Amino acid sequence: MFDQPTEREAQELIESLGLRFEPGVDDWAGFYDNGRLAACGARKGYVLKMLAIAPEFQGTDTLGALVTRLILSGLAAGHETLFLFTRPQTASTFEALNFRILATHGTAALLEHGPGFEAYLAAHPAAPGRNGAIVLNGNPFTLGHLHLAEHAARQVDRLYLFVVSEDCSVFPFAARLAMARAATAHLPNVTVLETSRYAVSAGTFPAYFLKRRDEAALAQMRLDLDLFAGRIAPAFSILRRFAGDEPLCPATRAYNEAMAEVLPGDGVAVSILPRFEAGGAPVSATRVREAFAAGDFQRLAALVPPSTLQFLRSDEARPIAGRLRSPLKGA
Repeated sequence: MFDQPTEREAQELIESLGLRFEPGVDDWAGFYDNGRLAACGARKGYVLKMLAIAPEFQGTDTLGALVTRLILSGLAAGHETLFLFTRPQTASTFEALNFRILATHGTAALLEHGPGFEAYLAAHPAAPGRNGAIVLNGNPFTLGHLHLAEHAARQVDRLYLFVVSEDCSVFPFAARLAMARAATAHLPNVTVLETSRYAVSAGTFPAYFLKRRDEAALAQMRLDLDLFAGRIAPAFSILRRFAGDEPLCPATRAYNEAMAEVLPGDGVAVSILPRFEAGGAPVSATRVREAFAAGDFQRLAALVPPSTLQFLRSDEARPIAGRLRSPLKGA
């Protein structure tokens, strides 16, 4: 029979099968045989994870029934598209359950279920040409971001500026997207888009938001880049990706290094520009957040475009300054 297991039951089964247990999920599904948990799986947001099945039930319809319950859980929570990580050699098992492979790298494969990527492309028609791309969080949008966008826009027919959609930063996604659009409005060949879940998201690269650099984080960033090279770049005719060099954040620097290793092999050139400086130091979103938390608008004027400064002075931004001054400030 199927039922929701306790976290302790799930942890014992998962670890007994040599898999890694991760606390803090949104929902569990379990299959019991004579009162013993024989299979389980979890959902956190739009990601299905920790699918574990006792050996005697592997190869049966238990997996399909378990995944169906987790999909229904995701739909009930408002997630039309669900992600799942697995090993490449087991991806076909999930393809039989109507999942599609988004990307594979090394020992990991990322699959999705639902309208997903095709719906994203349908909502964002691409322009032909020799195009380029920047993927940024813009937390908030700085003069460094603007310098990078202006340089890149001169090199390509159309520049796609993808703003990370995941709402894990102190500046909300809607504000970050609006700041990027306002700051680049004078560049006629720049299109600002959301990334949805397909670049630097909790689905493709969750370690980014934790600033981790362990082995799992490196595998995630390479999978994220494979998804960009294999799906996003061909769809938007992107031949070059631009980024600023990273003298301050080790996690972002490691991502830039992985980008330079992975993308050229798939036909996407990489240009890393020296970081734009002001006052003898690199301009970074971290410097901007520090000045904003201190209420130093004179310093901010040297670090951000006028449109960003206008937002920082607005009533909408006031709660963000309060969060930055709290001990649990976001990054």
